[in-house]
Amino acid sequence: MGFCLGLGLGSGLGLGLGLGLRSAMSAKPANANETCVGPSSETAGKADSCAGCPNQNACASGAGRGDAAAALAPVVDRLASVKHTILVLSGKGGVGKSTFSCQLAFALAAQGKNVGLLDIDICGPSVPRMLGLTGQQVHQSASGWSPVYVADNLGVMSIGFMLPSTDDAVIWRGPRKSGLIKSFLTEVHWGELDYLIIDTPPGTSDEHISIVQYLRAIEVDGALVVTTPQEVSMADVRKELSFCAKSGLKVLGLVENMAGLRVPMRNLRFTDPSGADRSDEITKKLEAAAPEVLSMLASVNVFQSQSGATARQMAADFDVRYLGAVPLDPSMGESCEKGESFLQANPESPAAPAFQAVVDQVVQLTPDEPGA
Repeated sequence: MGFCLGLGLGSGLGLGLGLGLRSAMSAKPANANETCVGPSSETAGKADSCAGCPNQNACASGAGRGDAAAALAPVVDRLASVKHTILVLSGKGGVGKSTFSCQLAFALAAQGKNVGLLDIDICGPSVPRMLGLTGQQVHQSASGWSPVYVADNLGVMSIGFMLPSTDDAVIWRGPRKSGLIKSFLTEVHWGELDYLIIDTPPGTSDEHISIVQYLRAIEVDGALVVTTPQEVSMADVRKELSFCAKSGLKVLGLVENMAGLRVPMRNLRFTDPSGADRSDEITKKLEAAAPEVLSMLASVNVFQSQSGATARQMAADFDVRYLGAVPLDPSMGESCEKGESFLQANPESPAAPAFQAVVDQVVQLTPDEPGA
């Protein structure tokens, strides 16, 4: 039997299961600094952001950490059967982060890995749509919440499965978001997983602070950070990388998405200045004069940084690995609309080798045996 959430500001979580959701971490003091790391953090009272806070000495004593360890024990127990945990982050919305998360999950599952994909974008869940699972519901079993499965080895959990309608807005403040994220980590029965991919909302919001705090109790492999080439995206990614450094979250690498558009010449449409379509005429002339041109790729940089900065240079500045550039490809968007694997549906796509190269590096960076 499925269940759904109550979305009103004044009501409880409304799961109807008597779960008694609550935040796992000690609440921040009301008079804390805006960038408070929380009294249960290992850096409580010691972080740069603690300077000048009236609670600095109390937090530095470590009094809050014992309670936090006990509160996080259910997270440790539930995720004990997960080999690798990876967060997918971005500074700016619209850079293809959720697309990347979904297609990474598809690609890992295609290699025979047991994969779980957790969507913690509470206010804007898009994973169900991108995996072809719109309208599915979460079910309760004796072992906990059952993920929704795309394939036998690819399970998914998202608030999108709990909403009465895809048009419903989730109007929640931080504590309720934090409570649901903890429930995702403690109530979902994933079984044995090789990878748990966690798709996050853009920015550095309550969801990011909560997930990093909750996952301190386990060994997280790290984060994959997604950007696009333009400066407006990279500016926010720099903040994301700073967040990772301050919160102690390892960055596995930076992925540059939508890095130019590559289209087979044969697929191009040609118009004259008046807008008249001349494609057939131009194609015939090319076939007669230079047929080899039609087998080439046309490339254009759709998004560019006006400052001259590059994602590769940004990765070097922050001393993180640059995992590569994935070109903009309309077929990837089509695959997400259809809820299918881009690599399996479009193996000849110009973006396929670039994306596969990123996937291969992720696997290499997360060996099953330490030091392998």
